Amino acid sequence: MEWNLLFGHFAIVCGFLLAAILVMSILRKQRTSSAAFAWLMVIFFAPYIGVPLYLALGGRKLKRDARTKENIHLVGQETLPLEKADPIDALLREYDIPGATCGNKVRLCQDGVETYNELVNLIDTAEHQILITTFILSRDEIGKAIVDKLAKKAASGVTVRLLLDDIGSLFTSRKFLAPILQNGGKVAYFMPVLRAPFHGRTNLRNHRKIAIADQKLVLAGGTNIAKEYIGPTPFKDRWTDLSFVLKGPAVRHYLEVFQSDWEFAAHETVNIIPPCLKGSAISGEGVVQVVPSGPDVPKDPVHDALLTAAYTAEKRLWIVTPYYVPDEALAQALRLAAQRGVDLRVLVPAKSNHKLADLARGTHLRELAECGGKVIKYPHMVHAKVIVVDDRLAVVGSANMDMRSLFLNYEIVMFSYSKAEIKPVHDWVEGLMNEGRQGVQQVGPIRDTAEGIARLIAPLL
Repeated sequence: MEWNLLFGHFAIVCGFLLAAILVMSILRKQRTSSAAFAWLMVIFFAPYIGVPLYLALGGRKLKRDARTKENIHLVGQETLPLEKADPIDALLREYDIPGATCGNKVRLCQDGVETYNELVNLIDTAEHQILITTFILSRDEIGKAIVDKLAKKAASGVTVRLLLDDIGSLFTSRKFLAPILQNGGKVAYFMPVLRAPFHGRTNLRNHRKIAIADQKLVLAGGTNIAKEYIGPTPFKDRWTDLSFVLKGPAVRHYLEVFQSDWEFAAHETVNIIPPCLKGSAISGEGVVQVVPSGPDVPKDPVHDALLTAAYTAEKRLWIVTPYYVPDEALAQALRLAAQRGVDLRVLVPAKSNHKLADLARGTHLRELAECGGKVIKYPHMVHAKVIVVDDRLAVVGSANMDMRSLFLNYEIVMFSYSKAEIKPVHDWVEGLMNEGRQGVQQVGPIRDTAEGIARLIAPLL
């Protein structure tokens, strides 16, 4: 009996010590006060749930959580002179992001059929090397078709490297990918969940989508490899998404991001064939800036660039996102932009694939509408992540307008500063907005309470 009492006392003391350590960690490391408050409430009121949950999900930019992944270093080349740079470009240079590069060519892939065809073309025409990273590679017919094509290229002697996120592609087993492996290609999973479940790594997911052929051509954006995203023929339930094909000096930066991610996940340095040289044979007019974000990038460049965009926009600020759950600083900046007369529009799906995200966005959208912003509900699922600022900037990439993408995930986006690249994005977004329905509905007290709870716990997700 005495031993039981002693053990119980020891367990209580250890519990208090662990809670104190976690509280100090939360207060020191959380990016926002709302995130810190949410974690503290869970730990204090439901410690048996909150403590293991924080150990598994609470990590952010902690070196302990991704201790072997070095920060990404992008090499600046053919950079726009600082005196000609947009204020957002100038800001990002202070974050060790190279300035916008000149001489690029960008072409939008405006639907899933076009994106699928570009991916197939990228694979089929590659002569030396194919590098692909994606959050989701499904086991459906689209995933199988891409796996078979990659296996065929690997069998022909082309270097094939496929990087999947371990959560996003949780059910995509090595057995399904065996054709690639059996023909000499290599596959790696980013941050396997079962390897270190209590190092905070479970919450740090690689959400980047990049495909590179012979380090000359990039296909990137927000599109995963699955039937609901892409396919050779139209599909009535396919999500609306946006990707792009890039040629030119900026390809180098996508390659460097892939190199960093692959070396971390596979412990192998990608062999560059042909050698990566400064300069490019492409002679385009596109001025673009490649901006990665996540635990392997100092600070929060994408979030802070969007915050700056909200404060510097003069005429137009259009946002397309599947999930609208910004932190309070960004939400306030957007509300102020609407109040000072900027044409601020946020397009979201009428109903997304995440019920909790739809609940969490409710109060944000109503507050934005009350300040003069326009909320547009698209009738189908929109997965695109796009921003247009005046006539001077278009942003397309993998980052959603939510706290997970802005503060937790490994993401990558492209900032376009040239009018020839901005106009197609503007026109694509405008087409979506013409198909949507403007306005937000008022809700009753039960729904309002549920949305308030969802907004409170959103920083934990």
